[in-house]
Amino acid sequence: MKTPIRVAVTGAAGQISYSLLPRIASGAMFGLDQPVILQLLEVPVEKAMTALEGVAMELDDCAFPLLSGIVLTDDARVAFRDANWCLLVGAKPRGPGMERADLLKENGKIFTTQGQIIDEVSAENACVAVVGNPANTNAMIAASKARRLTADRFSAMVRLDQNRAQTMLAKKAGVATTEVSEIFIFGNHSPTMFPAFGHAKIAGQPVETVITDRAWLEGEFCEKVGKRGAAIIAARGASSATSAANALVDHVRSLATPGAIHSIAVRSDGHYGFDENVWAGMPVKTISSGTYEVVTGIPLDDFAKGKIAATNKELLEERAMVADMLG
Repeated sequence: MKTPIRVAVTGAAGQISYSLLPRIASGAMFGLDQPVILQLLEVPVEKAMTALEGVAMELDDCAFPLLSGIVLTDDARVAFRDANWCLLVGAKPRGPGMERADLLKENGKIFTTQGQIIDEVSAENACVAVVGNPANTNAMIAASKARRLTADRFSAMVRLDQNRAQTMLAKKAGVATTEVSEIFIFGNHSPTMFPAFGHAKIAGQPVETVITDRAWLEGEFCEKVGKRGAAIIAARGASSATSAANALVDHVRSLATPGAIHSIAVRSDGHYGFDENVWAGMPVKTISSGTYEVVTGIPLDDFAKGKIAATNKELLEERAMVADMLG
């Protein structure tokens, strides 16, 4: 047996985590030979902590062979202590009448604190994956507080958008999702993100030779991928949970698999026309567990460049709203 790794999860009694934690404990995220210790963080409210105790009971009752221990806490320093992976799922949801700037400020406070504490107490090789929205900007805020961990140890999840785009292309073409490859997400995890269909393949063929309806690709496809989250809320009365948990499993597994090529949001460093100081979804290739390089040189036509300019503009606006929290 390998030495157990420590996995910190915030918002651990929430809906996403309810679907996520069994996947981690079963080996779906880190492999069937990798034991894990779950370090679960919730807010210091009796109802939340009681719910977290119930989640832990269920995990115990599953008798997962790889689950080597569970820590329940409302103290971030306990949750992140020696953690190899920090999965930042918890965030404040947007309430009635709340402006986007207000949401950014409220969540910015959370990720400021978490970024500082992770940097102080986590394992030397810690990786941080942000799910709580607005994920790109929250990752930027958390990373800006780190002095020990480098910026490339922080990423935000756009894998849910990639998975959505993959399925929509497969359904349109009438093929299995496994036939769709190289569909990457550029930009923000928001309706402005761009699923780069011009580079994608279906059964090894360029998407536009299989799906010849360019108007559908530029219009309905991009719009539906971008607004899928809102459609799910309208249908079930709650945000994406199972699909978000599944996407986080994919996100981390790909980041831990050398050679994997996938979409994550990272500091752009000016790639693909993004401002160098925003955190944008882009294709990356995993080099070793937790390390990657941005895949460069993907050709972009005028439509793609226009979509990237629009999502870059939104990311710059978000950065401006939290400028006082950075650094």
